[in-house]
Amino acid sequence: MHKRSYYIINSITLYRLIAAPILVVLIFTNNFNLFKWLLPLSFFTDLIDGFLARRYKVSSKFGSLIDSIGDDLTIIAGIIGVFVFKKGFIQDNFWIVITLIVLLGIQNISALIKYRKLSSFHTYLAKVAAIIQGSFLILIFLLPEPIYPLFYVAAIISALDLIEEIILVVVLSKWKTDVKGLYWVFKNRKLKSTGVV
Repeated sequence: MHKRSYYIINSITLYRLIAAPILVVLIFTNNFNLFKWLLPLSFFTDLIDGFLARRYKVSSKFGSLIDSIGDDLTIIAGIIGVFVFKKGFIQDNFWIVITLIVLLGIQNISALIKYRKLSSFHTYLAKVAAIIQGSFLILIFLLPEPIYPLFYVAAIISALDLIEEIILVVVLSKWKTDVKGLYWVFKNRKLKSTGVV
C-alpha cells in the first residue's frame, strides 16, 4: 500500500466528516447560500476519494468505514437541509421521505447491533443510489423547483439499496466491506458449497 496516497485519500474522506456538522450549523444559522455550495463539494469529495482509492489500490477497512460514515453524514445533512429550506417539498412527499428514513434507521441499527459498527458494504446498488441521491440533493438547492422524476427514481433506488443492505446484515455473520451485492454473496456461497471455491 502506498502510504502517501493512503493518507491523502483518507484526508479527503475526513474532510467530509468535518464538513457534515458545519453543513448542519449553516442550516440552523439560515446560511442557505454557503450551504448550497458546500454540499456539492462534499458530494464531489465522495467521488474523488473513491476513484483515487481504486486508482492507487489503497483501500482499507478503516478507509471504507470512514467513507461510509462520511457518506451517511453528508446525506443526513442534505436531508436536514431539505426539511428546513424546502418545507413544502417535505409536506408533499412526507410518507416517501419518512419511509426512507425508517429504512435507513433499521439498516444502521441492525448493523450496530450485529457488528458493533456501521456497515460498509459499498454494493453496486449503493453506489448507484449515492450518485442519484447526491444529484437530487444538489439540484433541489440550486434550482428553483425540485426535479420530481429524479426524486422518484432516487427514492426507489434508495429503498431497494436499503432493503438489500438490511438483508445483507441478516445474511453476513461477519462485518465485511466492498460487498458487491446479494447476488454475489449467494453466488459465492453456492460456489463454496459445491467446492468450486
